[in-house]
Amino acid sequence: MANFAKPTVGIVTTPKTLSEEVVKILTARIADEYTAHYFYKNAANWCKGVAYNTAGAFYEAEAAAELEHAYKLQDYLVSWGIQPEIPQVNTTANFDSLPDTIQKAYELEYDLFEKYNADSTALFPIDLATFDFLTYFRTNQNDSVAEYSDLLNALELFNLENKLDIIHFEEIYFKGS
Repeated sequence: MANFAKPTVGIVTTPKTLSEEVVKILTARIADEYTAHYFYKNAANWCKGVAYNTAGAFYEAEAAAELEHAYKLQDYLVSWGIQPEIPQVNTTANFDSLPDTIQKAYELEYDLFEKYNADSTALFPIDLATFDFLTYFRTNQNDSVAEYSDLLNALELFNLENKLDIIHFEEIYFKGS
């Protein structure tokens, strides 16, 4: 007959969790991802409202991707026993032209690129697992910066004062979105 030890009364085991510093960093990125989501949703709405439907579809996809990023960060926190805080964010963005949407998107993506790199630098010595988790976001931001940089470079090939050139630009560079 097996001899099973009786559990000791009063012993409580509590799983380890993320440090407050790590939670603070990830919460800030959740806010940034929601801000990006609303930015792209506004860009999509603006584009569709002025008949840049192909660009509108592209920005809709961008909005959905940013929302997935916010969820991914939240899921990571939940997996560590943290109830994520969803910060209030700016939900409006205004645009003057299709090139303006691209310029502002580039600035947003580059800002996120810098933040994820800085966060990773801060996390490397204190939480290697979270550093590794952020690899996805660093790679994604690098790709996004390159994509919008390419769009900005392509805009230099067009006369931005000519509406037909802008329509042609949209047709070429947002095709397949």
